[in-house]
Amino acid sequence: MILAGDIGGTKTVLALFKQKGKTLTRARDATFANREHTTFQQILKLFLKDERASAVSTGCFGVAGAVIDGQARMTNLHWELDEKLLAKTLEIKRVKLLNDLEATAYGMLFLNAKEFKRLNPAGQERKGNVAVIAAGTGLGEAMLFWDGSQVHPSASEGGHSDFAPRTDLEIELLRYLRSKLKGRVSYERILSGPGLLNVYHFLRDAGHGVEPPWLAERLESGDPSATIGQLGIAGEEPLCTKTLDLFSSIYGAEAGNLALKCLAVGGVYVGGGIAPKILPALERGGFLQSFGDKGRFSPLVKSMEIKVSLNPQTALLGAAHFAQRL
Repeated sequence: MILAGDIGGTKTVLALFKQKGKTLTRARDATFANREHTTFQQILKLFLKDERASAVSTGCFGVAGAVIDGQARMTNLHWELDEKLLAKTLEIKRVKLLNDLEATAYGMLFLNAKEFKRLNPAGQERKGNVAVIAAGTGLGEAMLFWDGSQVHPSASEGGHSDFAPRTDLEIELLRYLRSKLKGRVSYERILSGPGLLNVYHFLRDAGHGVEPPWLAERLESGDPSATIGQLGIAGEEPLCTKTLDLFSSIYGAEAGNLALKCLAVGGVYVGGGIAPKILPALERGGFLQSFGDKGRFSPLVKSMEIKVSLNPQTALLGAAHFAQRL
């Protein structure tokens, strides 16, 4: 059995896979809220409490943070993970930690056509490097490097690179967030669940929209980012619609930046939990327009295929298949 996991900033998904030849079959899985547990080891023990000690042969986990020398300190959660310690906990020989976007990138290779939504009608199917970008609790970026015959996942922390505004409105946004955050602003401060709320607050506070009393109450009572997204997609509230449109435009711009840095002629995959939920906003045109607005390289970037992953467990699949390679 292979034990695979996707350890995010908000939740952890674990699954056991049976392997027969090159085929993996999921035996069972479970999702855990991270805030309810002080360590990842607690989650492991809960998940495996009814399994035989020898049931697991290999473990591989995608982690929302940089993995260096087999160790990871998570960016949006106060957990530290170590491959050797986890192997000892599981009583197995090998545990592999991957950056979560590295796992997501690898998992994209095992999705079928129905699990994608194409965003760029002009995109061409070609072999080559692939860029992967995913907004969720944070902003993840990675690439699939093409060696001439196959691709290999490569981790990145590009989501924490400096936000580069392109318009007067985005310059206003940068100044607003610099003041709010007391300094540097990364793309993750905008392109994430908390980032969507930052964009909303900017538009409201800077006078680019008016927050009605009913909306203020609704934002206080539930998940504010989810509420903004739902109202923005439905077009039921102008300020939420403006928020979603600005978010989508910046998302497209950074996806295009990553595509240039990777020379992603093999295409761009958009993963994470946010994109499938705001597909109508991404399809309105702002994402694609910003993606292709790359000066002298606009023709090349506009020819790149863009696919949104509709499978919320892409990173889990990537971790499982990577473990199989081990």
